[in-house]
Amino acid sequence: MKRTLLLVLSILYTSIIYAKVKLPALIDDGMVLQRDQPVKIWGWADVEEEITVKFNKQQYQVTTAVDGTWSLTLPKLDAGGPYVMTIEGENEITIRDILVGDVWLCSGQSNMAFKMDRVKEKYTKEIAASSNNFIRQFLVKPSWNFSLQNDVQSEGWKSANPQNVLDFSAVAYFFAKAVYDDTRVPIGIINASYSATVAEAWISEEGLKHFPDFVAEANKFKDPNVVKQTQDADDVLKSNWYKLSREEDIGYSDNVTNWANPMLDISNWEVTDVPGYWDKAGIKNMPGVVWMVKEIDVPAHLAGRDATLFFGAIDDRDSTYFNGVKVGHSYMRGRERNYNVPGKLVKAGKNRIVVRILNPDGPGGFYPDKECVFISVNERIDLAGKWKYKVGAKLSALRSNMTTKFNIKPTAIYNSMIYPLTNYSIKGVVWYQGEGNAGRAYQYRQLFADLIVDWRSKWEQGDFPFLYVQLANYGKEEDQPVESSWAELREAQSMALALPHTGMAVIHDVGETNDIHPQDKKTVGDRLALAAMKVSYGHQIIASGPVYDSSRVEGNKIIIRFKNTGAGLKAKGDAELTYFTIAGADKKFVWAKAKIENNTVVVWADEIKCPVAVRYAWSNNPLDANLYNEDGLPASSFRTDNWEGRTFKK
Repeated sequence: MKRTLLLVLSILYTSIIYAKVKLPALIDDGMVLQRDQPVKIWGWADVEEEITVKFNKQQYQVTTAVDGTWSLTLPKLDAGGPYVMTIEGENEITIRDILVGDVWLCSGQSNMAFKMDRVKEKYTKEIAASSNNFIRQFLVKPSWNFSLQNDVQSEGWKSANPQNVLDFSAVAYFFAKAVYDDTRVPIGIINASYSATVAEAWISEEGLKHFPDFVAEANKFKDPNVVKQTQDADDVLKSNWYKLSREEDIGYSDNVTNWANPMLDISNWEVTDVPGYWDKAGIKNMPGVVWMVKEIDVPAHLAGRDATLFFGAIDDRDSTYFNGVKVGHSYMRGRERNYNVPGKLVKAGKNRIVVRILNPDGPGGFYPDKECVFISVNERIDLAGKWKYKVGAKLSALRSNMTTKFNIKPTAIYNSMIYPLTNYSIKGVVWYQGEGNAGRAYQYRQLFADLIVDWRSKWEQGDFPFLYVQLANYGKEEDQPVESSWAELREAQSMALALPHTGMAVIHDVGETNDIHPQDKKTVGDRLALAAMKVSYGHQIIASGPVYDSSRVEGNKIIIRFKNTGAGLKAKGDAELTYFTIAGADKKFVWAKAKIENNTVVVWADEIKCPVAVRYAWSNNPLDANLYNEDGLPASSFRTDNWEGRTFKK
């Protein structure tokens, strides 16, 4: 009797929620359906409600189950469209402008989330020419949860055009364009990416079977009360810190005469170089507030004209003023700033720019090597050089490990952003992630492989193509050979090529020393598209640069053989090969000489008489590594040894 009552209440509750046919966010106007394989259409409705789907001159019917869900499968479809779909139950829903083509799930952390809007100055021509109704993006709103969710949040499918494309993932757009240009079939991008995340957050509980500690951590947060208590404590800590940063800032001591005042005497302020982090002894890595000032001379013919202040990137938060008026602010660390300066503020002669920078922890200031410029009409005034600065407040650090980031907890993003997509048929996955796991690179060997296997099992489409980006070069260049967590992460990524139908884009030649988010997203997208042509579309092409195959010792030299040499090996720029190191049995690496012979690379160093191991591009930032094939693709970093590295854990 009790079970019968519970069932009746459950059905009644479900009926209240799903009294009318409801569809997931993915099934909407402008959607792209996957060609050449069965396509599931699903949703929710009243229990035992008859659902009719009409599509492409065919009609399909299904009855809603006792849990309020329904689904049916369309037969394989050829590329084409646009089509209209009608779904009828108690209500009727019409979905228009449907295309059939190839659907790629594009996922990962910030370099996949990185939007075209952030590189609109770099890709002006590409954006202007982006109108293409056959390239569409479905942008999943970032979210996390510790229980499985049945839907995602999104503003729907958007076709590429100069306005919409600004919201596209830059890597995903360039990938999609290159694939479309080759295949001429509609390309749908499902952009499910989340900045500053780690691989374990993207994997299901079942997929983490090799990592019981991760499963235990995920289970701890299944209790909503634990989550809320943690959030409340974190909110109080952050709120108090930011409140204190305002109260303690002597630059705000008087709202009338604060340091943004263009008449303020700054003659006794210190001087620093911009762009660049604070490098003075008193404020190096200082948590708190620093005010920075630059005065520029504006020619008379630009007076009264609207202008733009562009800063390549700032660490961490900023408020920016022009002649005493606030023209912009950003809370986003490492993001470009484009602030409009109304013409009424711009005068002939001296103009003052004031930037208040708030830094909770670590280095602060302007990212080194990034452009800082005042732009008016087609003229630019370079803002690089000497700036005045003064400390507004010194505070205790608000470190990232002092609060809980739920978006990096195991399963949290899978539950919320991936699981709800698994009913939707796809061509494959494009993945750009790894920076967040670089400190645990050895673990990533298993973790990344498990992610690929997990997603394939959840989609139940077999071993669909899984393409991914190897980490770019980043950080300072080393004078001597050193151990490198980023090189170990690249190695872990390379190991995933052992799984079927995988492809990797090598990009350690397009990164930036001082920015973990390199601007060159087109090269990344194009190289991923090359991998897709080979792995997914069956083109017999060289889709990657040279990959280490084997080695042998001959006297005091080690001979390296490669795969994917194409028409042959080459040193880019016809220079001498660089970034090879060699070691003997003592495991002490030195810089090596290297040359190409008979499509192999011969490596040696005069001081190493009995060589044992060779490494190539084994560094966080192997900026000058120059081994390529004749197809213009860079060799992946590698090592011939298996010695314990920086991230090895027993």
